[in-house]
Amino acid sequence: MSIAAKANALWAYANPKKFLATTERVLPFFWASAAISLVVGLVWGFFFTPDDYKQGSTVKIIYLHVPAALMAINAWLMMLVTSLVWLVRRHHVSALAARAAAPVGIVMTLIALATGAIWGQPMWGTWWAWDPRLTSFLILFLFYLGYVALWEAIENPDTAADLTSVLCLVGSVFALLSRYAVNFWNQGLHQGASLSLDKEENVADVFFFPLLVCIAGFVLLFIALVFYRTGTEIRARRIKALLARERVGS
Repeated sequence: MSIAAKANALWAYANPKKFLATTERVLPFFWASAAISLVVGLVWGFFFTPDDYKQGSTVKIIYLHVPAALMAINAWLMMLVTSLVWLVRRHHVSALAARAAAPVGIVMTLIALATGAIWGQPMWGTWWAWDPRLTSFLILFLFYLGYVALWEAIENPDTAADLTSVLCLVGSVFALLSRYAVNFWNQGLHQGASLSLDKEENVADVFFFPLLVCIAGFVLLFIALVFYRTGTEIRARRIKALLARERVGS
C-alpha cells in the first residue's frame, strides 16, 4: 500500500460513523489491558520492590507520579496534533477528540502535582517550590482549565474549536517546558528524568520494570478514556443537531 493510500485510509476515521464503529470494537481491549497493566504495575511497584537507600519508601510514589506527569504532557501534545488537524482539514472528530482529552489531561496533571507535593515534602522539606519544572507544570494546568472553560463559554462549536485550537498552540510551549525544564535550567530542586537513555540517570532495574508496566497502564487508560469521551462528544453533537432541526421545523 502506498503512502497516499495509507493516508487516505487514516483520514477515513474522520468519518464519525466509522470512528464510532471502530472504537466500540477496540474499547473492551483497551479497558481490559489498562486494568491489568495498572493492577500488575502498582501491586508490583508498591508491594514487591525494596525501599530506596536514600528516599526510603517515598520512592514508590514514582509509580503514580511519573506516568501521570508523562500523560499530562503527552495529552496536551495529542490535543495539539488533533487541533492542527482541525485547523487544516476541518475534521470535526479531531476537534472533538481534543476536547475529550482535556479533562483527562486535567486529572493527570492534578495527580502529578499532588503526588509531586507528597514526594517533595519529605525530600525537600516543603510541599511546593517555584522550581522551573513545577512552575511550568502549574501553568500547563491553568492552560488546561482555560481550554475547557473556553469550550464551554462559546456556543458555536466551530468557533469554539477554532479558538481552543489556537489556545492549544500557545499552551504547547509550556507542555514542552514542563517536559524539558530540567534540561533548560540547571537550577531547581526537581531531579532529572527517571527514564533516560543515559543509564547513569535511569532508575535501577528493580524500579524500572514495574514503572514501565505502570506507564503502559496509564497510556492504555488514556486511550480508552479519549476514545470513550470522543464517542460521547460525537453523540452529544448529533443530539444537539437533531434538536436544532426540530426547533426549526416547528
